[in-house]
Amino acid sequence: MKAAKLWANRIISGILFISLIILTVLVISTKASGGEPQFFGYQLKMVLSGSMEPEFKTGSIIAVKPGGDMTRFQPGDIITFMHERDLIVTHRIEEVIHSGDHVLYRTKGDSNASPDTNPVLSENVLAEYTGFTIPYIGYVANFAQSKEGGALLLIIPGLFMLFHAAATISQGITELEKGKKEQDHSEKQNDMEDPLKST
Repeated sequence: MKAAKLWANRIISGILFISLIILTVLVISTKASGGEPQFFGYQLKMVLSGSMEPEFKTGSIIAVKPGGDMTRFQPGDIITFMHERDLIVTHRIEEVIHSGDHVLYRTKGDSNASPDTNPVLSENVLAEYTGFTIPYIGYVANFAQSKEGGALLLIIPGLFMLFHAAATISQGITELEKGKKEQDHSEKQNDMEDPLKST
């Protein structure tokens, strides 16, 4: 029973510690990159609409890989591109168009009825979708971009770790006191059984 409690405490401590590290990295990378977290050369993008359902849902985080030859893509590939000056979109390529020296992509959201209005210049392609997505965590990342959210995401796991540590210490003290009482009780019984010891 004690071994099970010990392992449970270790597992909880480990989960809290890992959560704190992940959230710290998420918050720091979000702030450092100006809004988009990055890990090992991959960018994490938040899905703000349902245009690509069921491939990925609103509120998900997707991993995209920037760089490389942006004329390499084929129909069926999913790309992230600059749609307008401040609007980044991730849609699937339906058609590759060659126009002189330029390569353009006709794109469409999987759940949209029709293709996007304007073809995308390869120069406006930012990254390729890697197939990695985590549902709903985008809401957390979006929250992390605010000052209050960034602070809370670091403070909350820290508080959990603090409370868990306090509970573990309290439990340890209780067990020590219990052991001490049992030892004192055992010594009293021994003294009563052997009256010569008390003289």
